[in-house]
Amino acid sequence: MSKFLIIRFSSIGDIVLTTPVVRCLKQQVRGAEVHYLTKPSYRKILENNPYIDRLHLLSDDFGTTVEALKAERFDYIIDLHHSLRSLRLKCRLWPVRSVSFNKLDLRKWLYVKFGLNLLPDVHIVDRYMATVKRFGVTDDGGGLDYFIAPEDEVTPPDLPLGYIAVVLGAQHATKRLPKAKLVEICEQLPYPVILLGGKEDAETGEYIARSAVTRDGLNPRGCPVINAAGKYNLSQSASLVRQARAVLAHDTGLMHIAAAFRKRIVSVWGNTVPAFGMYPYRPAEGSVCIGRDLPCRPCSKIGYEQCPRKHFACMETLDVEDIVKALLS
Repeated sequence: MSKFLIIRFSSIGDIVLTTPVVRCLKQQVRGAEVHYLTKPSYRKILENNPYIDRLHLLSDDFGTTVEALKAERFDYIIDLHHSLRSLRLKCRLWPVRSVSFNKLDLRKWLYVKFGLNLLPDVHIVDRYMATVKRFGVTDDGGGLDYFIAPEDEVTPPDLPLGYIAVVLGAQHATKRLPKAKLVEICEQLPYPVILLGGKEDAETGEYIARSAVTRDGLNPRGCPVINAAGKYNLSQSASLVRQARAVLAHDTGLMHIAAAFRKRIVSVWGNTVPAFGMYPYRPAEGSVCIGRDLPCRPCSKIGYEQCPRKHFACMETLDVEDIVKALLS
């Protein structure tokens, strides 16, 4: 029997993208005991995963975390974060053997700074999977996982099934469509629309929902636009995504959760690019990535609070008609 510790501290999307490693390791290595270490704020993503034997949460006191992990007497550490913090942790847990994910940071930097794309045409999930190849683990074709507790299953509020979910959020502003374009999209969709996001997106959601409808509360196509941003926790939002007919999302966590449910996804890309390897992994047929081929893209591997060139052409020049057409195809 082997005892494994998987490390991934953040973020929502990145953690969801590690779930094939968790499942395949648990199912394919005889007697494997799989533990996972992440930050407390990401507990919801993993706490219902049946392939994780024990979930560990990073303490504010790093020493406390180290001592708790030492007591587990792990055989292997699978470092899928590969940061200074995870390196420090591995050093403190020595002599436990470890394998680390290759982040390809230099190649990403060359792409961002000089437009030189030396990145392999390989999804990040497949690169995560390469870290456990030495244990005889192979891709089972099962895609991503996201497990929702029964108490987090929700019924869409005042909204008939067959709706389109529009995910408003993304960690950085340069990953998000301008509000005016989101309003245009919601006005043109001939299906009910639900707007999803965190508390930080609630005000934007209210603006879009109010602007996209006429006095009778319906958009020009006769369909409701409901703002649910900030009203549900992550798993409840995931439940709403799971029930949608299609999903419009930026490069963000709910996009990857939608892929876990094999939804048809239209993903919109601003300053980041699918070539980084984090596009929707094995979503439903008909899913597309929409972005402009501009000399200034990608301008960052993460994002900014405003366009560094002040024009925000990567989002401002996107054609709303193309996005609507993709959602309806």
